[in-house]
Amino acid sequence: MAASVREKQTVALKRMLNFNAPPLKNTAAEPVWKVLIYDRFGQDIISPLLSVKELRDMGITLHLLLHSDRDPIPDVPAVYFVMPTEENIDRICQDLRNQLYESYYLNFISAISRSKLEDVASAALAANAVTQVIKVYDQYLNFITLEDDMFILCHQNKELISYHAINRGDIQDTDMEAIMDTIVDSLFCFFVTLGAVPIIRCPRGNAAEMVAVKLDKKLRENLRDARNSLFTGDNMAAGQFSFQRPLFVLADRNVDMATPLHHTWTYQALIHDVLDFHLNRVQMEEGAGADPSPAGARPKKKSRKTYDLTAADKFWQKHKGSPFPEVAESVQEELDTYRAQEDEVKRLKSIMGLEGEDEGAISMLSDNTAKLTSAVSSLPELLEKKRLIDLHTNVATAVLDHIKSRKLDVYFEYEEKLMSKSTLDKSLLDIISDPDAGTPEDKMRLFLIYYITAHQAPSESDLEQYKTALMDAGCDLSPLNYIKQWKAFTKMAATPANYGNSGVKPMGLFSRVMNTGSQFVMEGVKNLVLKQHNLPVTRILDNLMEMKSHPETDDYRYFDPKMLRGSESSIPRNKNPFQEAIVFVVGGGNYIEYQNLVDYAKSKQGKKIVYGCSELFNAAQFIKQLSQLGQK
Repeated sequence: MAASVREKQTVALKRMLNFNAPPLKNTAAEPVWKVLIYDRFGQDIISPLLSVKELRDMGITLHLLLHSDRDPIPDVPAVYFVMPTEENIDRICQDLRNQLYESYYLNFISAISRSKLEDVASAALAANAVTQVIKVYDQYLNFITLEDDMFILCHQNKELISYHAINRGDIQDTDMEAIMDTIVDSLFCFFVTLGAVPIIRCPRGNAAEMVAVKLDKKLRENLRDARNSLFTGDNMAAGQFSFQRPLFVLADRNVDMATPLHHTWTYQALIHDVLDFHLNRVQMEEGAGADPSPAGARPKKKSRKTYDLTAADKFWQKHKGSPFPEVAESVQEELDTYRAQEDEVKRLKSIMGLEGEDEGAISMLSDNTAKLTSAVSSLPELLEKKRLIDLHTNVATAVLDHIKSRKLDVYFEYEEKLMSKSTLDKSLLDIISDPDAGTPEDKMRLFLIYYITAHQAPSESDLEQYKTALMDAGCDLSPLNYIKQWKAFTKMAATPANYGNSGVKPMGLFSRVMNTGSQFVMEGVKNLVLKQHNLPVTRILDNLMEMKSHPETDDYRYFDPKMLRGSESSIPRNKNPFQEAIVFVVGGGNYIEYQNLVDYAKSKQGKKIVYGCSELFNAAQFIKQLSQLGQK
């Protein structure tokens, strides 16, 4: 995969915005001004990839939601980027009737059905606007790329394909079919954009297998249809590909239920866990100050700040996978170097203010004009640096507040010990009943991890004792009801997942950050350093990618959509290890697993790994789904 998925999807979007012609190389030419009309799905796909400035450079003057009130702009072409749903199609027909724009370029995020296409055509006829509808395209872009090596299926309506939706006890077959079709449609779009036909491996007897069977069928049908195949000819432009096809591993969330509940210690995963972080954007309440407002005064309106954490942000790219204490130190260092640069500019300014009489000043001036010019030319760079430093200072401080007030370091360390089955230094009951340690939710997460990873479930009397302690701490016990059923069910099916011997070694308290004058007061927070260990999903991938024989993955099914007959063998044809792999978790994923895979890929030379999931949830959202399942 020479180009990452993110690059490919971005190229596809830029092409679309350029009326589906490759963007021109010569920048001197003025772009054609146009409006972009999208629905929420389109918005979610574009926003992590293109900034407003980039859109403007592409000639987009206005970007509007399809279902907002839009005024007619009669002499401008409009590019539509929407899902082919009933209401969207109706609205497009209405736009045609009202003659809102000069010409229409209709791009559907996912393939539009024949009947809906006919609806658009008849509306265009009725509105006498056939000549204005210039192009209709299926873009096959129905997935959201968040990182070079990470994608999710959708953000709108994600509850339709959530863990809860797939694992409901009372689910109808037809509902399940619909969920699987939605997932497969997005995955199909993903492979069309990637331009590769994968080799598919999946476990037996769960949702992941259903997805695999349907995806195999869909890819196979498309490859058979020689005239319209999306995987031949110019899509497969030379040079895009290494000769090897990627491995596509489908895993089911039920393989590993502990990781999504785990408290984490790396920057990106922590932000997702404790702050409001969606589609690479953090939302934070500003000025939640400690000073109470005077009685009777209106409470200060908390302003919400949003920060985008993007690929262009070098600090973020470098540190999103680092343990938090390291991040705090690095932010501090960046701040110090920035201040030094700022002081240099100030010093130059004061020199420039010197009286021109004495000789010394003149000679200094000539020397300093050079310095000043360089300082001025680096100003925009400095300002951008300052913006990023402020952003990370604010975000990291917010995360730190959570760590300190909820003792997240204690939870993280204890859970790592539980998951790696090492000796525990204090009893679980102590943490649960300690009123200062964490929120009721933190306690519930800890207990669920203990329950999930325990070799034998606690005895009834112990369980009652834990339950009482959890209730006293204000926990809602419905997630436990579900996990109990789940554990009973998986016990019959398989052995519990093994979390590798992780282990965390405390490194003494922070040295540099403890210096006075630091932004971050880290007192009492443990400086924990991670040892690399593979989580279950990473282990499964490792077995399949390296062609290792392992009881965990030996009976995984094998599909190759390019083989003429879909043979039911699980015997891999290809004996060589794969260089590229995509792991996809049906039922939802998290940044902890993503980070674990990134670290794994770093340790293997030249291997490319992409992580995908049907939705991205943090522990709080996952617990909520578990408690809905437990209330049934």
